[in-house]
Amino acid sequence: MASRKAAVVTYLIVIPAYNSAKLLVELLPRVRRAAPDIGILVIDDGSTDSTRSVVESSGASVLSLPENRGKGEALRTGFAEGLRRGADAVVQMDADGQHAPEYLPRFFAAFERGEGDVIMGTRDFRVGNMPLLRRLSNVWTSWAISRMAGVRIADSQSGYRLLSRRALEMIKPQSGRFAYESEYLILAGRAGLKIGSVPISTVYHGEGSFIRIGRDAPRFLQLVWRHGLHGPRRTRR
Repeated sequence: MASRKAAVVTYLIVIPAYNSAKLLVELLPRVRRAAPDIGILVIDDGSTDSTRSVVESSGASVLSLPENRGKGEALRTGFAEGLRRGADAVVQMDADGQHAPEYLPRFFAAFERGEGDVIMGTRDFRVGNMPLLRRLSNVWTSWAISRMAGVRIADSQSGYRLLSRRALEMIKPQSGRFAYESEYLILAGRAGLKIGSVPISTVYHGEGSFIRIGRDAPRFLQLVWRHGLHGPRRTRR
């Protein structure tokens, strides 16, 4: 993958949001400071609070879904808009404050050095205050997704990631909600796309996750059933 330093690279930051008005009030100015010349697009996933008005007052763009359809559909909408706008890459990040905007330049730099069509923000689970059960869940799912993708992915559950235009055009997951992000990695790895990473801090405030075990765990198991744990014979590193 050739370096892009000689060309002007255009990015779009995509933030799926559901009833996130209070969080976006703080987050969006930080995103703007970290990436002053980059477009920001919030996908309002059927929010019933003032998410849309908060985004509009910040100067960012917003697309509103008519009802809550889950993170997968919000990302699918944002990625399609990124392609429509001609972005060379999209960076997705969550609205809940767990993804520090100050790391955005790391993603841009890694992409421009040619380090991947998918660049993951990878957390160090040896530090921080993430609950033990969540750490164990991330370790297991990362192992399973790495097996299915044929590429070692240290933090497959990180929603802080960059996707190149090539990846956006090639990879079309069928899963919805939170399984969408996992299937994206599986399909990208099997398509031979390079998956890189940049280190980010673990930011966990103790609030409940939008992931619901009773609802989302069966979807992940369906993903495993559909793609199988076999993967290629060897896992690329």
